[in-house]
Amino acid sequence: MEPSVKKVATTEDEGGLVSATVRRAAAPAAAVRPPRRAATVASRIYRDLRAEIVSLKRKPGDAIAEKQIAEAYGVSRTPVREAVLKLADEGLIEIFPQSGTFVSRIPLDALPEAFAIRKALEEATVRYAAARASRSQIAALRANLELQREMQETANYEGFHQADEAFHALIADIAGYPGFWTLIQQTKVQIDRYRLLTLPVRGRIAEVIAEHAAILEAVAANDPAAAIKALDDHLDDLQISIADIRRDYPRYFTAPGDPV
Repeated sequence: MEPSVKKVATTEDEGGLVSATVRRAAAPAAAVRPPRRAATVASRIYRDLRAEIVSLKRKPGDAIAEKQIAEAYGVSRTPVREAVLKLADEGLIEIFPQSGTFVSRIPLDALPEAFAIRKALEEATVRYAAARASRSQIAALRANLELQREMQETANYEGFHQADEAFHALIADIAGYPGFWTLIQQTKVQIDRYRLLTLPVRGRIAEVIAEHAAILEAVAANDPAAAIKALDDHLDDLQISIADIRRDYPRYFTAPGDPV
């Protein structure tokens, strides 16, 4: 097929009229790339496994059967392996070539550093939040606190954990630095596994709610110093129970010198 021709301009020079033409060839259709299904599935498997490990649905020491996971998602083992390797990099999975793949135990020596990093980041967010919180934002924090109480009444530990997370995320949003919460989430993954073990302890959820209420009131009063103190008390109190929780769940933790 001949390409179409369109006259677009005529100019006059010493030799008379000269017509200029532009030939327009049909452009080839853009190549359609196949969907990156493997990468998408690997990301979904990673997110699902990570959530199951952090929520303790997959407990420390549980075996990770890559073949079963692949069958459950209807995929090859390649995206499963990709997700497993990423979780291993985060310290949530351990791979033993001659033994198998397992959910990692909670490393006791990593907790103090994780708490220190979290405290430094959250002190910044709560300080900024206390300096700028609006009435509607304070109302959102109060609504979240009521949700926490509802989860307490029904002993819904997972629901309480999610409401707890949302409370701290709200503070970061109020501060104007939501990216801080993203960094905190990456840092506190081992803290979360430990923290979930503390929730069934009698009176623990009530303590957390009271600590959250103290943070909220300091933010509502636009008192950054009081907000930082309330946050520090909240995080310090969580660390007090480490020895007791390790005693109750010895197989879930590991410390330097422990046998592999």
